[in-house]
Amino acid sequence: MTRTATVERITAETDVRVRLVVDGTGTAEVDTGIGMFDHLLTTFAHHGLFDLEVRTTGDLHVDEHHTVEDTALALGEAFDRALGDRARIRRFGDAAVPMDEAIARAVVDAGGRPYAVVDLAFETPSIGRLGTQMIPHLLEAFARTARFTLHLDARGRNDHHVAEAAFKALAVACRAALEPDPRRRGIPSTKGTT
Repeated sequence: MTRTATVERITAETDVRVRLVVDGTGTAEVDTGIGMFDHLLTTFAHHGLFDLEVRTTGDLHVDEHHTVEDTALALGEAFDRALGDRARIRRFGDAAVPMDEAIARAVVDAGGRPYAVVDLAFETPSIGRLGTQMIPHLLEAFARTARFTLHLDARGRNDHHVAEAAFKALAVACRAALEPDPRRRGIPSTKGTT
């Protein structure tokens, strides 16, 4: 099974190109113009063992909002396309990941129902050039277009650690949910469809 996708999202505000290999090795080439966002996406690819290429040019002279949101939407769409009808996946995954004093917990349902509950305890308005309020927003955008149900919470004293632990937990949970299930025949739903 080859699960790959390429997505281009071009608007008056951004130009986003995402290439995804779900069953990869964790390599990432990410350039959004926002260092912390690049770091979080690279971390997500590495710990999920997804191969990921992201190139985003956005209106950063305004702020980071459009760049972050549109990149997240394109990334989610890439997962949705790569998974196709979602046949033979495990569907559910969860992970708890510590990073020093921080801990994050992620629970994912990749069954096609978009929803996000995100509770990240940030204490500062930004991490580098990435506003902390954008992190829950980008995760919600990702869940919407990936068609994942996502529950993600994280706590800690260092906002960098909170954010990084959250993306590591999300990666591990997504990897578990998207793994092929050798016993599954067809779509993992009693409805028979996503």
